[in-house]
Amino acid sequence: MWDRIEPLMPADPVRGRRWADHRRTLEAIAWKYRTCSPWRDLPEEPGPFQTAHKRLIRWAADGTWERILAAVLADADEADDIGWTVSVDTTVCRAHHHAAGARKRGRRAGDEPDDHGLGRSRGGLSTKNHLASDSLAHPLVLRITAGQAGDAPVFEAVMADIRVPRNGPGRPRSRPDAVLADRAYSSRAIRAHLRRRSIRTVIPQPSDQVGHRLRRGRAGGRPPAFDAEVYKQHNAVERCTNRLKQWRGLTLRTDKLAIAYQAALHVAAILTWTRS
Repeated sequence: MWDRIEPLMPADPVRGRRWADHRRTLEAIAWKYRTCSPWRDLPEEPGPFQTAHKRLIRWAADGTWERILAAVLADADEADDIGWTVSVDTTVCRAHHHAAGARKRGRRAGDEPDDHGLGRSRGGLSTKNHLASDSLAHPLVLRITAGQAGDAPVFEAVMADIRVPRNGPGRPRSRPDAVLADRAYSSRAIRAHLRRRSIRTVIPQPSDQVGHRLRRGRAGGRPPAFDAEVYKQHNAVERCTNRLKQWRGLTLRTDKLAIAYQAALHVAAILTWTRS
């Protein structure tokens, strides 16, 4: 795994002190989020916890983790290891009370949202992960919002994030063969968006939409096409979610900053792809 990741890591700066060993830093980050331990409880072997924490934030702010994930996806696409029947879904992760209390004003690192990706719902503080996976249960897109946010309003942003670059000439691939989603995504806007992009839509209709269409008679129009056999592949995104939730630090959010939690998701995705 490290042989695949090492060439993608940032080079040492031209001036100043050299970076601490990248491998030890990555192992420290992975250990912290696999075990959901506090930063100060990191073992001595990977080095000071401050180094790993600062590196996680710094590389999240400058887009390093996203570039590494894009390079890993490009290698997978070149090897024809990406299944382009994409499934979209969300999962809600509880937030520890240590995740609250970040500054609401002042300078923010990177693209830190105003609410820090935290929302208060009936179960308390939470964060919602919007996930798009390929047909082999590997993550393609990871986007977070506040826990009470709806699924459908973020759909187009998730689809826009599907951009797998080419190692050779050519534009990044951004159009799946088909998109599978559950009833929460059944809306005219989403179906029209996929139709404009010539993407096959496999989304079941909820019962209230079916009843409303039938009550309107001819004015209700025809029911949207739905392939129940293809929809069986939607379990890929559920399996992908289960893989990510094996990382306890992702199942229970303890990060105050959204970009830190987002970076941890990218690290988990990078290691998932390089392991496969």
